[in-house]
Amino acid sequence: MPLGERIKHLRTQAGLSQAQLAAAIGGDGRQISRYENGKITPSLDALARIAQHLDTSLDHLVYDHIPHRPLNTTTNHIDGRLTQISELDENDQQALLDHLDALLTRTRLHAITNS
Repeated sequence: MPLGERIKHLRTQAGLSQAQLAAAIGGDGRQISRYENGKITPSLDALARIAQHLDTSLDHLVYDHIPHRPLNTTTNHIDGRLTQISELDENDQQALLDHLDALLTRTRLHAITNS
């Protein structure tokens, strides 16, 4: 789905008119119409404001193959932290993975014993 169609789809899912989205991002309704119809491409700044207001990741807005991820969720907080794991040295990364495995095992065992 082209960028303009994704913007329109997310805007209508949010129950917003073009004018409402434009007002929220500091533009006008004609500009949103031109984005949605593929007549012009939003600037990176405009895309970021659109993504923020429509509560979607910028990569989903720009790339067709990226699944929708809301911006304002606990999951994104975790996702953001996960990207920082590469900053850890190898030993710390392994310790984190070991701890994660232990937590997952405990959770799965708990689910099995309480079913």
